[in-house]
Amino acid sequence: MKAVCWQGANKVGVETVPDPKIINPRDAVIRITSTAICGSDLHLYDGFIPTMEHGDILGHEFMGEVVEVGSEVKRIKVGDRVVNPFPIACGHCFFCKQTLTSLCDNTNPNAFMAEALMGYSPSGIFGYSHMLGGYAGGQAEYARVPHADVGLCKIPNGLTDEQVLFLSDIFPTGYMAAENCDIQPGHVVAIWGCGPVAQFAIRSAFLLGAERVIAIDRVPERLQMAKDGGAEVLDFEQVDVGEALKEMTGGRGPDAVMDAVGMEAHGMGLEGLYDKAKQAVRLETDRPPALRQAILACRKGGTVSVPGVYGGFVDKIPMGAFMNKALTMKTGQTHVHRYFTPLLVHIQKGDIDPSFVITHRLPLEQAPHGYEIFKHKKDNCIKIVLKPGQAA
Repeated sequence: MKAVCWQGANKVGVETVPDPKIINPRDAVIRITSTAICGSDLHLYDGFIPTMEHGDILGHEFMGEVVEVGSEVKRIKVGDRVVNPFPIACGHCFFCKQTLTSLCDNTNPNAFMAEALMGYSPSGIFGYSHMLGGYAGGQAEYARVPHADVGLCKIPNGLTDEQVLFLSDIFPTGYMAAENCDIQPGHVVAIWGCGPVAQFAIRSAFLLGAERVIAIDRVPERLQMAKDGGAEVLDFEQVDVGEALKEMTGGRGPDAVMDAVGMEAHGMGLEGLYDKAKQAVRLETDRPPALRQAILACRKGGTVSVPGVYGGFVDKIPMGAFMNKALTMKTGQTHVHRYFTPLLVHIQKGDIDPSFVITHRLPLEQAPHGYEIFKHKKDNCIKIVLKPGQAA
């Protein structure tokens, strides 16, 4: 089959690789009909996530049709149309039983690698380094899905791929990030970043009752999409974000703030140069200017939600502000399985059509071009869907 493979920092290629096979009786194999390039994939592309190996198959947002099931798979049948959550869950461990499925204890066979960096390991994740399981990803024509009865989510008739594909990751991620803001009636939420996850976080915050959402970015098409979703917007290259947020909230600050940028945030001035220099010599693995700004801008007693991915270590975090303002931080990889059914209902009711975020549709063979325009924000690119089997 054809698959998008990691070939080193800033290089991916479409290669011919062996077809996936059932290797455990709880596995299924799906023929992928739609897959996507995620902002988190750029951290792999840029070389910031350790334990990647040449030839690793990328991708964790995918869906398709079941073509084979193992002997112990009972709920999922050949021919089912399914969406696949990006974290892999066993369904039976302590964390899965609490619907904390991205923390599953049993699906990362390389847990020792993550434990060395993090203390404990999260779940295995498709297409996201050997530290998180070494699982082949879904930017491919076919994929093997472990624990298929637990993970694969059946799609009812009448919904297109583009309406449901993002239930695999970015819609639940944006929703959980908004839920983590503990939104109450009248609340103002400020979101750093207007990428795909943030776009869903904006709309999710309104679904959860926020009165106002203020979105912060510098890319015109992303700011416009945020405005289309009902947000007020700030261009961080044009205004002092902290001062602007004070003015927009009567001096009190946002009730909740969200870092939807993560480890490759762009800093301004000396702060940005500081982070890039420390990262270049490996004295800092991630760049956290968005997180620093969010902590400082949040009102006293407020909540900091962090859906943005961090991979290692950051410094100059304003812990004095965090402690003295009595802030609460909530974060984590998304427990996708928990949100699939309620968010599917929102789609079926017409509360949201997730396809709004798609700007580019490409055949799988054009994935290298897709990574390039997505990384460098060319051609007004916000979200790319790849179509295996589609002619180039």
